[in-house]
Amino acid sequence: MSAESVKLVILDVDGVLTDGGIYLDAQGQEFKRFNVYDGTGIKYLQRSGITIAIISGRYSEPTAIRAKQLDINIVHQKSLNKLETLQEILHKTGVREEEVAYIGDDLIDLPVLRRVGFPIAPANARPEVKQVAMLVTKAAGGSGAVREAAEHILRAQGRWAGLVERYLR
Repeated sequence: MSAESVKLVILDVDGVLTDGGIYLDAQGQEFKRFNVYDGTGIKYLQRSGITIAIISGRYSEPTAIRAKQLDINIVHQKSLNKLETLQEILHKTGVREEEVAYIGDDLIDLPVLRRVGFPIAPANARPEVKQVAMLVTKAAGGSGAVREAAEHILRAQGRWAGLVERYLR
């Protein structure tokens, strides 16, 4: 499959939407750094009619907050069986596996990456993940990898030029 048929983009969080770092203060409060360019790429996909979902192996309140800020309504955290979660999302959305792009960086993502139509890995992904990816971004997770993937998908679907044109007016 390819980027042209993508209707749903599913994102891992740690190492994809973030650099993989977890920041803790003295009280154990967790902080994460999200890249604004990735958020913009997500909004471009949404405005183009592509649904966004999150599947994370960990629960993190900052992830829940960021998802809400970006109007991502399909959020599954603490998912240790991401393939099972993928099936739930497909059932809920009516999208087929071959219409899904998944961006993952680590071994836990391999079962999903091997099933979807357009598997994507950020530059910092594990070698085993890069091997199954149809697109390996130049940018690392947390540093614009999601934005790069979004632009690739929108260009492949012929939607990028129209999006740019809106800003040139």
